[in-house]
Amino acid sequence: MKSDVYLSPVNTNRPEDRLIALKKLLTTADPFKKFVKGECVPVKITIGDSGCVHHVSPELVGIVITEIKNCGAKPFLFDTSVIYKGERQNAVDHLSLAEKKGFGYSRIGAPFIIADGVFGNDGKEYDIGSQDISKIKVPSFVGMADSLVVITHATGHIVSKYAGAIKNIAMGMACRPTKQVQHSSLKPSVITRSCTGCGQCLKICPVQAITMSDKKAVIDQSICVGCGECLCACKFNAILLNWDEDPHVFSRRMVDVAKFVLSRFKNKFFITSALDITKECDCISSKDDIMVSTNIGFLGSYDILALEQATIDMITKNKQTDFFAKDRDIFIDMIDYADKHGLGSTVYKIVEA
Repeated sequence: MKSDVYLSPVNTNRPEDRLIALKKLLTTADPFKKFVKGECVPVKITIGDSGCVHHVSPELVGIVITEIKNCGAKPFLFDTSVIYKGERQNAVDHLSLAEKKGFGYSRIGAPFIIADGVFGNDGKEYDIGSQDISKIKVPSFVGMADSLVVITHATGHIVSKYAGAIKNIAMGMACRPTKQVQHSSLKPSVITRSCTGCGQCLKICPVQAITMSDKKAVIDQSICVGCGECLCACKFNAILLNWDEDPHVFSRRMVDVAKFVLSRFKNKFFITSALDITKECDCISSKDDIMVSTNIGFLGSYDILALEQATIDMITKNKQTDFFAKDRDIFIDMIDYADKHGLGSTVYKIVEA
């Protein structure tokens, strides 16, 4: 059976045209009808890092918030802290950046929270039984809230080549240690010149793999379990992460994490903005980034995999560069793996709004 993917086309840069298109999508799909009056509804977004300007705008996010509130539910925006250096590495800087970018309550109509705490390690741990990633830590509201809305900006990606709704959930709804484990099979190490010898990593290490030598932290690789907790404890960027991972393994891990997270919610709706489709993801893109496709519009579905397949198909059809042609097998394999492991269906029907 084909899954419905709602499409509201828009190919202009005019903000008013985009607002109208998103409203049409929500009117046609009517995605929030199952929401219960008074329930708290998490809405996953990413505001991009400080140099990013192509993320989904506050005005568009505000449209979604208004529609959820019209159903009597209580939405809140959320994201989690990142593992690389930048303005989203902890909740204090992340919230400050969100305010600067216009994602404050006064403009959106809903609070914005950093769901994995001040330093990115507050959450609940689960064993998900995956061959590529055994344990994950996710924000504690996962499994407590009934409904979830995911707003994604489709882009390219340096590792998986395509970054869509699956990545938005797998990375964006995981605590920092789980982000690290998804990105690398290699265990972290200490950058000696950056270590201040504060000892915070020693206190948080669950297996006592860290000791002090000459007032510098040292990680015993034979004891380390690669949990990434030291990454959260260090405030001086002295923990080295190795980003050199097999992209196919990275993509499979994202699917496994996303599948588990989504299994904890009863009602789910996914919205993807296929506009301003940059070569780099919102973590590192800038105003001068290359656009790999013409503008397509907004897509929405209750089936995340159908949505991803439809988005990829449309980007491929409307491509402006050969970026997605190179290493295409990476995200194609990811979609195939997700299909075989029950994340959704790749067979879809377009319902135009």
